[in-house]
Amino acid sequence: MNVYQVLKRPILTEKMLKLQENKRQYAFEVDGRANKIEVEKAVHDKFDVTVENVNIVNVKGKTKRMNTRRGLTTGKRADWKKAIVTLREGDSINFFESA
Repeated sequence: MNVYQVLKRPILTEKMLKLQENKRQYAFEVDGRANKIEVEKAVHDKFDVTVENVNIVNVKGKTKRMNTRRGLTTGKRADWKKAIVTLREGDSINFFESA
């Protein structure tokens, strides 16, 4: 798998920004077929950092209900995979640097 196919986007929430500061952990939405080895290689190749640990979580999509003119309809958001990557002491990734 290509590096740019494995990593879809970084997850920048308040909780993840706190983990970046305190524990050097970064979260990414990754391809559903990606494994820990591929995620580690993709992060290393793209950001040139040393990865200590990778944890992967399968996130289930929420079910949604919507009231329309035709009645109550139900749907579901897509399932997705999240990878939490721990970096070596001294390494960091800056998502907000100017392009």
